[in-house]
Amino acid sequence: MAALADAEEVRAHLIGAAAASTPLTYSELLERLGYPFSRPRMRQLCVLLGEVDSIGEAKGEPELAVLVVRQSDGLPGQGWWIGLSERYGYKGPWEGPEASRFIAGLQAQCFAFWTSRAGTVPPRDGG
Repeated sequence: MAALADAEEVRAHLIGAAAASTPLTYSELLERLGYPFSRPRMRQLCVLLGEVDSIGEAKGEPELAVLVVRQSDGLPGQGWWIGLSERYGYKGPWEGPEASRFIAGLQAQCFAFWTSRAGTVPPRDGG
């Protein structure tokens, strides 16, 4: 399967969502990239989200992958929880009110960071 997009394209969509203080579902992000939802594409997208967060981490930015959520409950998928939740010391459930509060807090940090920079375009060349 061909690559969905490059990490910078995905990053640009997520920065736009963060600046607008809104999460995106996996389907919405895939649609913005020009694809209908499918599980294989979602898995490819998850790999790209890891790349996006590596770029942001190198720049001292909050993670953006936390903004990509399931339509059913507004929470990130299992891959996010396995890969990143321990970074924050979170040991609670991956679903339900406690998980929702945890994710809302991380998303709020991301929204605050990017809304304070609204109107600025991050460089695509890593600089």
